Order: sequence, then C-alpha cells, then structure tokens
Amino acid sequence: MDKFLLVGLGNPGEKYQKNRHNIGFRIADAFAKKYNSAFETIKHGDMSTLKIKGRSVWLLKPSTFMNLSGNAVRYYLLKHKIKINNLLIFTDDLHIPFGKIRFRSKGSDGGHNGHKSIIQMLGDSNYPRLKCGIGNNFKTGEQSKYVLSDWSVEEEEQLNDFIDLAVDAITNFCILGINETMSKYN
Repeated sequence: MDKFLLVGLGNPGEKYQKNRHNIGFRIADAFAKKYNSAFETIKHGDMSTLKIKGRSVWLLKPSTFMNLSGNAVRYYLLKHKIKINNLLIFTDDLHIPFGKIRFRSKGSDGGHNGHKSIIQMLGDSNYPRLKCGIGNNFKTGEQSKYVLSDWSVEEEEQLNDFIDLAVDAITNFCILGINETMSKYN
C-alpha cells in the first residue's frame, strides 16, 4: 500500500494566519476539509490522517517556524517509513504569478527557507514540491515584508479558487504520482 506525507508550510500563530507565506497551511486546511479529516496537535505540528483510494496519507502543518520545517518533515518520513518520492511539500513561491501552481519533482531551495531547512535535514533535494504563486509585487529589499503581509482584498476574493486548484492537484499527485501530475498541471 502506498503511503504519502503531504506537508503544507507556514508559520504557526494567529498573526501569520492570513499571510502569503502561509498558503501551505491554508491549502492543508482545505485538503483536510475535503476529506472530512480533522487535525490533531502532535509532536512537531498538526497532523491529519486520511485515505485516498486506498492510499494512507499523513497531512502535516509543522509547528516550527518556516526555517525549521525540516525537523518535522524528517521525523514523519522516518516514523511512517515513507519514500521520499511520496513526500509532497506545498508552499508559497515569489517567482510564480498569483493563483498559478507549478509542480517540480526535485530542485534547489530557490531561496525559500522552508525548502532550505528540509533539504538540510534530509540531505537530499530530490523530493516533489508544489509551488503556489503569490506574485512578486514588492520593492527591492522588501521581500520579507511582502511574504509576511496579508493577502489584498482582491487576492482574498480569488483565493478559494486558487486553493481548490491546489487541493485537486495534490489529490492527483497521491493517485497518479508526480510525473503525470506535472503533465496535467504545469
């Protein structure tokens, strides 16, 4: 039986909830809701367990800040003996226009602290990822301020469709794998 670890990245705490940087958490929440699964607070984060067409899925929102996400990812990959190609990290990406998604089967950290931590803790960058475009409407030197800012009113109006697209794509990943999912969504 296939086992999957799906990880939505974000920062814990009320003040970060509606930040662009927390799109991973919002997608994880929507994913759990779609499958009528609740989160439970456990070691290193909030976890929801569910089944998709006979596949066991662990859905994680790490409780560490973004730059320490690798601790939780490594812990649960090892604990549940999940192959790295059945790991999917979904997070924000400044290099992709708002509302667009892009899958990658591997890659560098791309300047993202969450991926940097995961690569460091796994000693490997060959894991699937879903990059969720948040755009790059900021002035030079204001990247941190931008990713930690809340969505605009216009973006918030479009966010549900964006999140639904990501949830469908992640479901596709669990059923068909990274290559077919990349062909369909990229």
